[in-house]
Parts: sequence; C-alpha cells; structure tokens
Amino acid sequence: MTRTIYLFSAVLLTISACKQSGSSSGAGSEARPAAEGKKPASDDIVLGILADLTGATADVGKPYNEGMLAYLDNLNAQGGIKGRKINALSEDYAYKIPNAEEKYKKYVQAGAVAIQGWGTGDSEALRSKVKGDELPFMSASYAEVLTDPKQSPYNFVVAPTYSDQMRIALDRIAASDPTAQVAVFHHDSPFGMAPVADGEQWIKDRGYKLGYKDYAMKGGATDHVGLLQQAKAQGAKFIVIQNVSSPAATVARDVAAQKLDMKIVCLNWCSDELFVKLAGPAAEGHWMVQPFAPPTAGKPGHESVRTYAKAKGFDLEAKGLHFVQGWYTMHVMARGLEKVAADGKPLTGPNLRTALETMDPVDTGGVIGPVRFSADSHRGATAAGIYKVEGGKMVEVATAVTPQK
Repeated sequence: MTRTIYLFSAVLLTISACKQSGSSSGAGSEARPAAEGKKPASDDIVLGILADLTGATADVGKPYNEGMLAYLDNLNAQGGIKGRKINALSEDYAYKIPNAEEKYKKYVQAGAVAIQGWGTGDSEALRSKVKGDELPFMSASYAEVLTDPKQSPYNFVVAPTYSDQMRIALDRIAASDPTAQVAVFHHDSPFGMAPVADGEQWIKDRGYKLGYKDYAMKGGATDHVGLLQQAKAQGAKFIVIQNVSSPAATVARDVAAQKLDMKIVCLNWCSDELFVKLAGPAAEGHWMVQPFAPPTAGKPGHESVRTYAKAKGFDLEAKGLHFVQGWYTMHVMARGLEKVAADGKPLTGPNLRTALETMDPVDTGGVIGPVRFSADSHRGATAAGIYKVEGGKMVEVATAVTPQK
C-alpha cells in the first residue's frame, strides 16, 4: 500500500501522479515534493486525511482527495489561517478499517487537531475514538448516525445523508409511478447498507405503495446480470444504486444489454461524470440524486476552483464534481478553523467543535446548499440536486430538493 505523507507545497505531485498512473485528467506541469515527510513547523496547523487511493472506492476517492489537497494548497498560498499554514498528513488506507485505525493513531500522535476521513465503515469505527480524543471529524460518509451529536459528538456531515438522498429518490419514484417495485443495489459494506432500512421506513411513513427490496453487489464483479434477473423477478422498474461509479456503470450497461425496462437512480457516489463516461449510451435517461453541483453546472462557487485549476494548468471539468466535493468539504472545515482564530481561542478540538456548531452558514455559491451545524444537529445540509443523463451529460432538472414533509 502506498504510504505517502503530503505537505501542501507538494499537492501538485499528487495530481501529476494520478495522471502518470493512467488518470484521464491531470494537472499540466509536475512539481517536486518539498521536504517529503518533514516535521511540520511549530506553528503549523496539522490535519489528518484518510484517503482511498487504491481501494474499492478509489475511482471517486482519488479526485476527492485531490480536491482537498488543492483547497489547502490554495489557502496556504493566501496565508493560511491568520498566517498559520496547514500541514495535512494524507495517506492511502485502501478502504480497509484496520489501516484507517492505524493511520488515525499516527495522526493523533503527530498533533492533528482535526481529521478528514472517507468511508462509512472507518468513520463509524472511529466514532468513539474521535469522541475520546475530542477531534472534529468530517468525512465523505453521509451516514445518518454521524449527524447526531448525542451519538457522534465530534462527527460532522456536510451534505444530505445517504438516508435523505434515498428519501428524495423514493419521493421522485413515487411521484412518477406510485406502485412501482424498487430494487436497491448497494455496496456490500456499512456504506452500502447505510440508507437501506431508512428507505424502507420512509415508504411506510409516507404511505407509499412502492415495493422495496435490497441486493448486495459483489465487489469486483464483471457484471451484475444475476442481480438484475432477481430484480426482474421482483418486478422492479427502478434500481436505486448506493455504490460508486464503476459498478453502477456496469449495471447500466447490463440493463441495456438485457433490454430491461428499468430506470436507474444513482445516489451521490455514482451520480457523476465517470458513471456517464463508463456507461456510455447506456447511461442515457437515468436519474441522479447529487448534493454537489458538477463543474458543468456553472455555479458561482465553481469560479474559485476553476481559477485555481487554470493557474495550475489543468481542466476542472476533467477533474469532475468529486474534486469540487473534496474542495468544499475542506472549505467548511477551514471556516471552522478561521472562526476559532477570529475568536482568539486556542486551536483545540473542543474549540473547533464549538466553532463549527456556532459559525454562520457556509455559502458555497450554489455548489451545495448552505452548510450549517448546531449543537443539536451535525447534519449540515438536507437538499440535493436532481440530474438526468441527456446527450452524454448530467443535466440539472431540479435544485435544492429535500425529502417531502
């Protein structure tokens, strides 16, 4: 497994390395690492980042991690947090919980004041540790359990939870076909299962007449024809996918090849440009529930990211929405750090938690709805966009959609 500690003067090495390893997008020029592994200066702010660069979700994990690193590179170039640079220790844990636990311990020993995590399994596994260590923890997991301060006092979720995304998907399905059978294809992990029970409960709570059954997707499968045959036997007309882009695209191609009358509804981790690219013509007409607007949507909040990309010599559209997602997730944490500094308080985990809970809503310029936490809820946002694949592109059909009241 790759074990690389990134200092933010070296962020472009990450982007260039992805290009060299076969990524379809890269940042123009290369940069040499500056003092790789060097001990941070005494006044640096240390953050720990858990990244999936080689594991089961690396297809979306790489651009997300790049976006985080790029945001901090840009922030440091502008002076950091009141003159203090941010040093991020970013390592690949390959989507394996024991690796995440090992790296978390390493980050704590290195003096990290906060953690940016990744998956649902590791985020849930580390909940008690971040509580005991009093370290604010954001991640790319939007599991509902992470939003309750009573259960997860140091976890913060910037986007609509997987359960809220599922509720939005089911609302839309029920409006389109009130008696439809719904098959849920999901990653065989805590991430995949996160919204399944809440989706079933939502159908009961809303009085919907939808059928509902879930199916675990085997990791590394070259096709999902077997699952589709089970869904066909169920009578499914809709397939909600809680998985990443590559396996979801395989499902889309299999649906087309089998000539099945089924519409896919991707939740956020397969609602992206990669799904459209890999599925090709088979992506046409399928729906997406995506809290983060892709660069092609041209929101005001994309401009700062695009300016950075141009300065560094790479194309933001090629990087895609997960790059932007990583950028703005780090932006929310940085706003908390800035509030601690503005309040004149020591930069500690408890002070950062309080800052995140009391700061003004974070305006992302329409990339995601305003993000706001409180002492009672660490659910930062509830609204997502609805997209449809048309002409090989993600076309926005509705904005700021929340679960039905």
